[in-house]
Amino acid sequence: MLIQLPNIEVYHYKKFLKDNTVMAKLKITQVKSSIGSTKRQKLTLAALGLKKLNRPIVHEATPQIVGMVNKMRHLISVEEVK
Repeated sequence: MLIQLPNIEVYHYKKFLKDNTVMAKLKITQVKSSIGSTKRQKLTLAALGLKKLNRPIVHEATPQIVGMVNKMRHLISVEEVK
């Protein structure tokens, strides 16, 4: 039995580069609870600085942050800050 996954955009850090020297900023907001998530997922949310629902945090779009965002995209929403 095949499972159809929802169409979810995968972020790539080069997408957020304005030019070669300036990194874009990402506004990350936790929109779903981490109850029922694995310990590793909870630690990733903590590493992003997300403590409560609907509290945004701003990070630069480094490869490490974008990788964490891609792993947690089912619990968070991401917007580019200008």
